Amino acid sequence: MWLSPPGLQEGSIDISEDMSGVLQIYLPLSHFSPDNFETNICKAAVGAISYEYAFEDPLLAEIGCAIASELETETSAGNLLIEGLASSLAARLLQKCLRASAGQPIVSRASGALDRRRLQRVLDYIETNLEGDLTLDLMAQVACLSRYHFARAFRQAIGQPPHRYVSARRLDRAKALLMRGERSLADIALALSFSDQASFTRAFRQATGHAPGQFRQVFGSQQGAR
Repeated sequence: MWLSPPGLQEGSIDISEDMSGVLQIYLPLSHFSPDNFETNICKAAVGAISYEYAFEDPLLAEIGCAIASELETETSAGNLLIEGLASSLAARLLQKCLRASAGQPIVSRASGALDRRRLQRVLDYIETNLEGDLTLDLMAQVACLSRYHFARAFRQAIGQPPHRYVSARRLDRAKALLMRGERSLADIALALSFSDQASFTRAFRQATGHAPGQFRQVFGSQQGAR
């Protein structure tokens, strides 16, 4: 892995062996804001991140593989997944930097799960916007938490991360829309944040064992016969 901090003059990297692929990730400076983590990190800590080359970090590698997997096989909540991974990536880089410089540790100012009132507010927001633009930042704003703490608190409260919950709810919405038979497969795919019908078909088949059209024929006819 190579790490290039802000302001570094573009240079060159010599690769001595064949590589099957290269993943380049750009993180805006806003991802490193102390407000995103609700910690006592000084803003100057970001400036301590230095250039590194050919280093190994299992956690960073795992995050990169998860991002690459989502890019190769799109899901309906992929944007939420990548947003969460980006926050984890920024947190890991800060942690790595602070440990290396013997600086102050990352200490959270917030703990615990979402209370029932705020959790219900978030769940209602998700349900209302299943066919809209759902982002981690917007959900965190509804919960009045930072993006990083919201993702952790949501998982603690629900038992799964935001992207998996949203993906499951969108799958349920897709089933309902298919059984109604009023909208085309392409329209349903785009409404539920898939880039195209092929991506929707692949994800739906993987989750249910049926292609969307087959699901509509089988279960839509059963509903109409009731």
